Amino acid sequence: MKAFMDKDFLLSTETSKKLFHEYAETMPIVDYHCHINPQEIAEDRKFENITQVWLGGDHYKWRQMRSNGVDEYYITGGASDREKFQKWAETLGKAIGNPLYHWSHLELQRYFGYTGYLNGDTAEEVWNLCNKKLQEDDMSVRNIIRKSNVKLICTTDDPVDDLKWHKVLAEDDSFEVKVLPAWRPDKAMNLEKPEYPEYMKKLSQVSGVEIADFADLKEALLKRMEFFAQMGCSVSDHALEYVMYAPAAEEKVNEIFKKRLNGESISREEEMIFKTAFMQFVGKEYHKKNWVMQIHYGCKRDNNAFMYEQLGPDTGYDCINNYAPSAQTADFLNSLIASNELPKTILYSLNPNDNEAIGTILGCFQGTEAAGKIQQGSAWWFNDHKTGMIAQMTSLANLGLLANFVGMLTDSRSFLSYTRHEYFRRILCELIGGWVENGEYPADYKTLKEIVCGISYNNAVDYFGFDL
Repeated sequence: MKAFMDKDFLLSTETSKKLFHEYAETMPIVDYHCHINPQEIAEDRKFENITQVWLGGDHYKWRQMRSNGVDEYYITGGASDREKFQKWAETLGKAIGNPLYHWSHLELQRYFGYTGYLNGDTAEEVWNLCNKKLQEDDMSVRNIIRKSNVKLICTTDDPVDDLKWHKVLAEDDSFEVKVLPAWRPDKAMNLEKPEYPEYMKKLSQVSGVEIADFADLKEALLKRMEFFAQMGCSVSDHALEYVMYAPAAEEKVNEIFKKRLNGESISREEEMIFKTAFMQFVGKEYHKKNWVMQIHYGCKRDNNAFMYEQLGPDTGYDCINNYAPSAQTADFLNSLIASNELPKTILYSLNPNDNEAIGTILGCFQGTEAAGKIQQGSAWWFNDHKTGMIAQMTSLANLGLLANFVGMLTDSRSFLSYTRHEYFRRILCELIGGWVENGEYPADYKTLKEIVCGISYNNAVDYFGFDL
């Protein structure tokens, strides 16, 4: 029996151990998509206790606690941090087979030196150990990032954001890790939302463009894109229900936009027409600016209306949506490549059943601007576990070129989540090592090193064009 999460955790062959320990393990990290707060980096925040780090905004953990019958009082309610931690520890002890079990213990090992296991009985020991460690200077936010070997972070930022904290960080020579904004214009696109007309007023104010029609909206977005570019942005991200394609004349799009701007409701068909035009516009601009377009889709959000009224969005009530017509995805990409204006694009679906469809779409639109210009993103959200990562990488290997894959991202709000890169790299090396051990690929370590180091770090640096 193997020891619990030892140095060869998830590595079962000599080849996989060599690939990880000699190549992947020491590669730096480029976290090109996350949701951490740049203000906390700028101010070099120190956390008072482990609950603040682990449970402050982690809806992954909240879902598990609810599945364990824990009252909301101990999850997002008014319970003390110690009480919340106890309930999480009791839940984690039951989470056999869940990636949260691995992630939590990797974080305990790497950042706190704790090699035991957390459950209800050990909660007090772990609570005291972690909280004592968190008071040390090397556990400030910046030092956590440094000890994680992170070279660059892309946050997630709205077009109306002033990027104040990015400016502070850019001017601070004492912190060597690059922290760049990433453009997330969902609120500018989601005209079906009740708050949309009010958001347009904010966008008008910050852009200096009085938005009265679709042409004005595009002008306002262009001004904000230019500001983001000046702040080092070269990455965009979109959360779509699915990649839609419902083309219409500019006049029709403008009619729909003005209708919504006046506070009128729109039909589902009108919504898709507008969003298609919006995505075509920004996609072409990304091509001009050499920005990468990330598209996350396949999620049905805020399913529990009762809890949404109490807690709002991003609180653990989302699920996989199985409606994502691949034909429309292909048609959308084709509408951009028809005029040679298709940017580098990464497609992520929350539905693992879309792996093969994405894998075949990629091959239709590749180009010479980058190796793997059109990418399948890493196993996302409900799929970033051992089974999901293996499935995504195996599908990509079967249908495309795994060696050009840009690899892992944290997609996290926690500064301890960089161990997810280690988790991913162990699974990557186990997968490739198994193919070598089985005689499916030669023991050509020169090429294997290039592949493993590429997927771990180098491919992302080259693909995004980061200056590192």
